[in-house]
Amino acid sequence: MQHKLEISIASYSDKGIKTDNDDCLGVSIPENHSLKNKGIVIAIADGMSSSEAGKEASHACINGFISDYYSTPDSWSVQNSTKKILSALNNWLYSRGHADYQSTKGMVTTLTILVLKSTTAHIFHIGDSRIYRLRDEQFEQLTRDHRVWISDDKNYLNRAMGIELHLDIDYRKVPLEKDDIFLLSTDGIHDFVSTKQIRNMLNSSQAHNYNDALLQQKCHAIAQQALDNNSNDNLSLQLLKINNLPLPEEEEVLQKAHELPFPPPLEAGMILDNYQIIKEIHASKRTHVYLAQCQTHKKTVILKAPSINFADDAHFIEQFLHEEWAGKRIESPYVLQVITPKKKPRFLYYVTEFVQGITLRQWMQKNPLPAIDSVLPIVEQLAKGLRAFHRLEMLHQDLKPENIMISSDDSGKVKLTIIDFGSVKIAGIDELKHRQDDKLLGTINYSAPEFYLGESSGERSDLYSLAVITYELLNNNLPFGKDMPENANLRQLSQLRYVSSIHFNPMVPNWMDGAIQKALSLDSKLRHEDVFEFLHDLKHPNPHFLNTTASPLLERNPLLVWKSISIFLFMSNFYLLYLLMK
Repeated sequence: MQHKLEISIASYSDKGIKTDNDDCLGVSIPENHSLKNKGIVIAIADGMSSSEAGKEASHACINGFISDYYSTPDSWSVQNSTKKILSALNNWLYSRGHADYQSTKGMVTTLTILVLKSTTAHIFHIGDSRIYRLRDEQFEQLTRDHRVWISDDKNYLNRAMGIELHLDIDYRKVPLEKDDIFLLSTDGIHDFVSTKQIRNMLNSSQAHNYNDALLQQKCHAIAQQALDNNSNDNLSLQLLKINNLPLPEEEEVLQKAHELPFPPPLEAGMILDNYQIIKEIHASKRTHVYLAQCQTHKKTVILKAPSINFADDAHFIEQFLHEEWAGKRIESPYVLQVITPKKKPRFLYYVTEFVQGITLRQWMQKNPLPAIDSVLPIVEQLAKGLRAFHRLEMLHQDLKPENIMISSDDSGKVKLTIIDFGSVKIAGIDELKHRQDDKLLGTINYSAPEFYLGESSGERSDLYSLAVITYELLNNNLPFGKDMPENANLRQLSQLRYVSSIHFNPMVPNWMDGAIQKALSLDSKLRHEDVFEFLHDLKHPNPHFLNTTASPLLERNPLLVWKSISIFLFMSNFYLLYLLMK
């Protein structure tokens, strides 16, 4: 059996007794990687008949969503992709429906979306169209109607696409099982055919025999029943059955790994596929990194290969291949570029650009207390590089000076490149694997406290790492005055105290130090929203960090005070001695 997601589906939509059909249905079943990484989309919308443009609204939502959903990055989760698209669609409907020149042309519609990805159903819903699931003998409504009843005959939709600028949409996800049957319907169906009637008509005992043709017959039968029961609305529904599911832990990357052998240990002069090895530049028990030259373009590159010690370690292979997967999807001048070979490789490895330069750690050793003006461009480039990860719902999770290369561009300006994707967390992949890995993958002094405590990580976790590097660049010290304790617990973390920059570098303004301290908050919720907000506070004095009632210098930096007093006394004694000898 081929382990991939397969369904049977049928749809029916008719105007019923009305003069026009304001409903809209949509289905998209992609192939290959899109089926795996994005899934199958089934959607239904019911344009509000009381608004002039209900039909236009329903069609815009269905067609616009399906078109845009498959254009979002594979690294994005289903929830993030969908909510971003629906927010944009809602803004467009609202603006069109409330424009002055068509103020009476309301563009309002219900919208219910079912995204099937791997072995999970993702449900997005607003309005009173519905999704039901038939499993064994249980016929269950999976959505709730956003309709307010004033009396038995008076009601109104309180939530729908295009009603308000703020979009409040329901989201839930449910596990899939083979032979599950889902029904999507508009109120012209489910308001006139009872749940019991639909369940009996679907006959769960025969569900395993349903194919496209039988499902189509059921669609017609249910619609006809609604019409027989005096339905006064459009009649639209979709029926689908889960025929086959992928293995929950099956990964396309692992299949690729089983096809390719690990390369042998390489030496200078050896040729691997189209790359001639120049020298080995790094080796660990996990990986080997070589400087190589592409035979075709005579271009120097980096070739990274796994160690044969891990040839039987499926988790290690998966992580190694995800490094390449992540790197290929990030396009930023501040992030290492992963190169796609022209020819299909015969071994397991990946190739990146070669960055001529030194690590940021080496630069910091040569420049222990650099000028603030030279630090800010470094931090800005790192922030832009992290932002490239975050836009794709990726977290670097191991940002440290050793994973940053510093070089000069053609104009002589400093250029930063973030390297190493070994700890990158990818939302879309985590979702596919049905697990969330928040274990400590980074380096102790640069990893946010939430990793130690087993809490969920996010963009603010990368921000914490950036703030540690910023502090270290300015002060040549760590922000809490010492190394973070290994396997730190909540009690140990609560005892940590931030050391103000003035203790190490009096040239750092208090508002800049305040911005760094905020980004290093042990509670992630107290940090900046994102890296750019932090960057803005570093460049522009934030009134919240301007300490107008600063403590005396003796309290803030007693060493500086006593040094100054000693120098003053020495100069005074020297002057008195000069007067006596005169």
